[in-house]
Amino acid sequence: MIPGSRAEEAIQRIVEGLDVLILSKAILNELLATLSRKFSRDREELARVAVFLSEICEFCEPRMKVRVLKDDADNRILECALTGHADVVVTGDRAMLSLREYQGIKILSLTDYLALGVRGRS
Repeated sequence: MIPGSRAEEAIQRIVEGLDVLILSKAILNELLATLSRKFSRDREELARVAVFLSEICEFCEPRMKVRVLKDDADNRILECALTGHADVVVTGDRAMLSLREYQGIKILSLTDYLALGVRGRS
């Protein structure tokens, strides 16, 4: 993460307790695989990311399967959001953003999330 970046600002909101990060093990595993594959992160760095996120998030275990989007990883995010009673999903994924909302859960870009100052379970 780049110091002073929008991503850091979003994480800071979670660390400060302004918002709650809800993750499932499936989402964390997908994130770590993506960091390894696309950004060539080594095992030690991935382990640090996993520990950090585990310390600042609430884990949930989705109880239902949804098939709304073509990408199963995106569906896992919606499942987590539903189970964790999220108010907002923050994403850069175009397919997810095109939904704009799913069962009362707003789907926002990082820029829109930070601009609105949304408070709640994200």
